[in-house]
This record gives sequence, structure tokens and C-alpha cells, in this order.
Amino acid sequence: MSSLERLGSSLTDAIRKIIKAPIVDESVVNELVKDFQRALLQADVKVQLVLEISEKIRKRTLNEQLPRGISRREHLIKVIYEELTTFLGDIPAQIRINPGVSNILMLVGVQGSGKTTSAAKIARYFQKRGFKTALICADTFRFGAFHQLQQLADKTNVPMYGDLNEKNSFKIAKKGIEKFRSEGYEIIILDTAGRHKNEESLIKDMKELAHIVNPDEIILIIDATIGQQASIQAEAFHEATKIGSVFLTKLDGSARGGGALSAVASIKTPIKFIGMGEGIDAIDTFVPSRFVGRLLGMGDIEGLIHKVKEAEAKIPRNKAKAILKGKFTLDDMYEQMESMKSMGPLKHILKMIPNMGYRLPENALDEAEDRLKKWHYIIQSMTKEERDDPKILSSSRIKRVARGSGTSEKEVKKLIKQYFTMRKFMRSIGKRKMPPFLKKMLRTQKDISFT
Repeated sequence: MSSLERLGSSLTDAIRKIIKAPIVDESVVNELVKDFQRALLQADVKVQLVLEISEKIRKRTLNEQLPRGISRREHLIKVIYEELTTFLGDIPAQIRINPGVSNILMLVGVQGSGKTTSAAKIARYFQKRGFKTALICADTFRFGAFHQLQQLADKTNVPMYGDLNEKNSFKIAKKGIEKFRSEGYEIIILDTAGRHKNEESLIKDMKELAHIVNPDEIILIIDATIGQQASIQAEAFHEATKIGSVFLTKLDGSARGGGALSAVASIKTPIKFIGMGEGIDAIDTFVPSRFVGRLLGMGDIEGLIHKVKEAEAKIPRNKAKAILKGKFTLDDMYEQMESMKSMGPLKHILKMIPNMGYRLPENALDEAEDRLKKWHYIIQSMTKEERDDPKILSSSRIKRVARGSGTSEKEVKKLIKQYFTMRKFMRSIGKRKMPPFLKKMLRTQKDISFT
């Protein structure tokens, strides 16, 4: 469990104590403040900031007049939510994109902060929102930077420009921008070489590159594992060139994530993106109110809806009708699993559902994730004929599939059983009377979405 998960779990436990308390008096509030302070300190948040936030919570809870219709218990939870949200920025910061013209986003940061992966994640983020997006590799210092970005770009079908024979990063950046600008790309993401805050020559290069390309926004990539040192890094880069925003990476697995978050937030450099995993889709916009809601176990319904919409599998009308009649193949099941997978890790999705985030045991979530991975391998190990008609999967075929997927025969049989359950369910839906609005959709649209 990462520090943020521990922080969220600790804060949720503290709130549960309040809910269970027969009366919320000064002693209960003081006990909550102590639990709150302990949780924040364990998450590497600065002592001074912890004292400031907790004192505000204590004073507001004990001194503010209760709004009509609100109990002291409800008011206390509201105060915690509001103070944490205010501390992290209150109003969400967004990257302003002008559609129809080229918007240049320049990524900077120290080596090892995750710039190249972050460049691909940002490209994927905007691509999913309908923008024509491209990548430029202007990192001529790190061996393998070009190939890493190329591989990531290929995964998402985002074009990438770079030149292995050119050592001048300024020339690469200029040529790449000219190329993509002439081709009508709306978002051009520039991945630069890693800079150390104390290396004057590299900082000078960064300033010169920013002057040459004149980016619409400079995004500083910061590794969350550095904790409170994030503020020093952000200040150093901000002095060299105007930083428009911060992308905080490795936030999910960091033991010092709370420290990095609070450090960046405290110097008023807006955090616009956070990395919550290794996958190309493991990127979230940083909305303080939603982030705090998830931390406190209140969920993030808005964020969940966005993820579901992004993961929707587009199914042609004739195929949709066939599925509702029970003509549901393992290929169809695989597509649905891929859509679900693109939403991100299951534990992150469940945290978006109110009161679900910290209720399920960690091992149960890990088992569910593991089972989905195994099922992907199993379906991939089947022939087209077997995927179309799983009834032909005899014991010898099951044995072959298990061997080919690196799983057990028991796992293969579990998948087949789940498939027939899903097919039966689809067929039962198809037999029910269809609502008028759905009938209209099937008549008038070429495609419908299934989630």
C-alpha cells in the first residue's frame, strides 16, 4: 500500500470514529485532530503545514456556527474536506488548448523524473479527447530516449519526430514543430533532455530552447518519490524559465507522495496532472476537490464517469443486435476486458465509488486484477475457431491453451464458465422489451456504445 493509500485509509478511519461517536464534543474533535496530524506526518507532509491545517480544522469545528439542518458531525466532515481542498489549490488548474491551431507543450525536469513516459501519457490524454497530437524527441543526451519515445508513440498511434543523427536539440525541436505545424497538429509535445538543477549549462540550454520554440506552456515533471524536495526543484526550474504547471509522477507507489503534493502546492505552482501508475492511460488531471474526495473515501463519481466514457467500446449496430441475441464470442468478451483495462488499475477505479475505496481487502483487489490478466493471456492463446465457438474446447484443447498461456487448466475452465454466464446474460437482455430510446438509437445511429 502506497503512502497516499495509507493516508486515505487513516483519514477514512478517523472519520468513521466521528460517525460512530455518540456525541461530537471538544474531546472527540481533539482526538480527530491528533489522528489527522499523525496521518499527514506519516505521508511526509511538512510539520508546519500539518499544524496549520489541523489548527484551522479544530478552530472552525469548535467556533463556527452550525448551518441550518447540519449536525456537528456533518459539519466536521465538511470542514475537513474544505480545508484539505483549499490547501491543495481549491480551484483546479487546466492546460488551455486553443483548438484548430498548434499548441506547443514543452516538458522539462531532472533526469529520471519520468519525462519521456509522461510525454506519451499527455499525448494519449489529449488524443482521447479528439485532439490531433504529436510528439518530438529533443533529448539528445540520454541514450535510448529516442527509441523509448518511439515505442510509446507506436502504442497509441501518435506520430513522433526525432533524428538520431542530429546532436543539436534546437534544430530537432524547430524542424519537428515546423513539420507538425504544417500538417495541422493541434498539440505538439516536446520531450527535452533531463536537467539537473545545479548544472548551469543545461539550465542555460533549457532557457534558450524555450526562447526558440516559444511554447504555450512549460510543464515541469517531478518524481513524487523525492517528497518535500519537490519544492526546491520546482523553485529552481521556475527561476530559470516560467513554469506553467507541474506533472507529479509515480504518485501511486511513492512513500513520500504526500510530501511532494504538499510541497508543490505550497509554492503555488499549479499541479495539472498526476501519474497514478505505469500504463499509458495512468494519468489523471489534478482536481483538488475530487482528489480529496477519493482520499476521504467519498468517491469521485465525476472522474469515474469520464473514465467510463473514455473506455467505451464502440460496437457496430449489426454486431450489437447479434450480441443481444446471444451471438457473443470470446473476442467480444476480450474487447470488453480491454476497454475495462484502459480505465486503469481496478483499485483506483473502486476508489472513485463512494464508500468503496478502503472497504475491500487489498488481497481481494489484487486477485481480481490477476484473474483479468490471466484471462487476457488465455483468450490470446486460443485459435480463432475456439474464440468463436468455445463449445469445441475439449480437455486436450484446454490443456493446450493452459500450456500456451502459462496458466492452469482450472483457470481456463473458469474463464469458459464466465463466458457462458455472460452470454446467457446478454441473451436475457435481448429477450426483454427494449426501451423506446434504445430502439431509436439502433434505428438512427451507425454505432452504439457498450460499457
